[in-house]
Amino acid sequence: MQTVHKPRRFYLLSAFIVLSALVFADCGGGGSGDTSGAASSGGSTGGTGSGSSGGGGTGSGMGGAGTSSGGGTSMAATHDVLTYHNDIGRTGQNLNETILTPANVNATTFGKVGYFAADGKVDAQPLFVESLAIAGGTHNVLYVVTEHDSVYALDADSGAQLWRVSTLGANETPSDDLGCGQITKEIGITSTPVIDRSRGANGTIYVVAMSKDTSGAYHQRVHALDLATGAERLNGPTEVTASYPGSGANSFNGNVLFAPSSYAERAGLLQLGGVIYTTWTSHCDEGAYTGWIMGYSADTLQQTSLLNVTPNGSGGAIWMSGAGPASDGANIYLLDANGTFDTTMTAGGFPAQHNFGNSYLKLGTAGALAVADYFAMSNTVQQSKADEDLGSGGAIVLPDLTDANGVVQHLTLGTGKDGIIYVLNRDSMGKFNAASNNIYQEIQGVLAGGEFGMPAYFNGRLYFGSVGDNLKAFTVTHARLSTAPSAQTSMTFAYPGTTPSISANGTANGIVWAAENGATAALHAFDPANLAVELYNSNQMGTRDQFGAGNKFITPMIANGKVYVGTTNGVAVFGLLKG
Repeated sequence: MQTVHKPRRFYLLSAFIVLSALVFADCGGGGSGDTSGAASSGGSTGGTGSGSSGGGGTGSGMGGAGTSSGGGTSMAATHDVLTYHNDIGRTGQNLNETILTPANVNATTFGKVGYFAADGKVDAQPLFVESLAIAGGTHNVLYVVTEHDSVYALDADSGAQLWRVSTLGANETPSDDLGCGQITKEIGITSTPVIDRSRGANGTIYVVAMSKDTSGAYHQRVHALDLATGAERLNGPTEVTASYPGSGANSFNGNVLFAPSSYAERAGLLQLGGVIYTTWTSHCDEGAYTGWIMGYSADTLQQTSLLNVTPNGSGGAIWMSGAGPASDGANIYLLDANGTFDTTMTAGGFPAQHNFGNSYLKLGTAGALAVADYFAMSNTVQQSKADEDLGSGGAIVLPDLTDANGVVQHLTLGTGKDGIIYVLNRDSMGKFNAASNNIYQEIQGVLAGGEFGMPAYFNGRLYFGSVGDNLKAFTVTHARLSTAPSAQTSMTFAYPGTTPSISANGTANGIVWAAENGATAALHAFDPANLAVELYNSNQMGTRDQFGAGNKFITPMIANGKVYVGTTNGVAVFGLLKG
């Protein structure tokens, strides 16, 4: 059961590792700062898959570093934020913020400077495009999507509507929530889109939307919209359909079928070169569902690659509390939710029936989309039964790090509902061992609750905000994460915890931003070197900066001197107050 609202167990924290956004700027390949094109490391022995994946491009460009988000000529501007958590490594850091500093982010000089109303809940992270020719002028543009199936292009400074389009078909409505409250009260556009400034005359935003027609049929569609006009591109939208060899849930004549009514697209979109990757969670845990990953061409909007990670079982969907799958530029990393896992292994150490429920997956994208490597806990089956799976958390890909012996390590890290920090070697992730977890580093007992989101990295520290816990910093030394926090906030964050974001000018003037859920939500800013120092919170000045009730799984987005926070009916905007 993917989107469980109350974490079952509270555990620990684990070790982590350094991350430099500059590393991701050097990854080859493409979309929205996303990259691809290299052969996958670690091989694909034992993996399963069908279809093909798209090609390369150059660049990164998420929140800075400045190259293309697509597969072509670099066009991204300095302050662009074109994908979830700023880059394909999902580090959460914008290192090109020159306006906001610890000196001016305080209740006297900083606060709420606007509220951009929308027609539904804003569950996805807003995105930002700098200096776009649009609406007869040049604007910094904020792209906002809602659960009412709308896409907005707003002037990022004034909030003026530049265009708005509905992704609904004729006589359609957003999907119902089936009464379970996972995504409520309607389901339209839930996942964070991805933007490619190099595709099309003006650039393109890729969006996945869910709807329901008058006959009761559900639809999942992939849209490619022109950044400047909102017009559909590439003969879109494309209706999502899929069939994959297997005998698992909702199978017929030897193939598992994708039923739109059983799924929602929750995790953020990932672009690698010429491919937009979608990953699918369950619709309220109803119906017979499995774990799907699908790739769509950024140039044609046609499905180019397809993988099911529980084809002969059930469950194993992907939601990660809205975090997008991470990438090292060649492979995709994600945390799969509870579902069927085969404890009978092939000679190569892969599940005999190709069922990878409740696993940390590495997907190769060269040729057929396939499981190239994986890690599953020794108690993975028990965790799935208890709904204590990995699937609530998101993965981070770390830069190359040198250990104490001078060996370069290629690492990724993730945490789920058990609160354990799992640090994995991307070249040998550990696979499954019933007796023990054979992985790079595992840290228990340092997080008070489960992870319903993901950490962020800045300047040699990782920041975790698990359920019911303080926001905690862990330092990285010689490619190992400290086994105890080096700093923490005095306050704690109720469910779902917090997914922090970072703003900084290079390594200077860093700020850790965190959204707090609750009847009265709050935006917090902390000193990254000492989290006990709170620079600002939006409840300090009474009602002046408040923005209403909280919204789950919200990730603050910082761009060009402002902080944007999705809410239940719009976007709250924070920045420097006018004299």
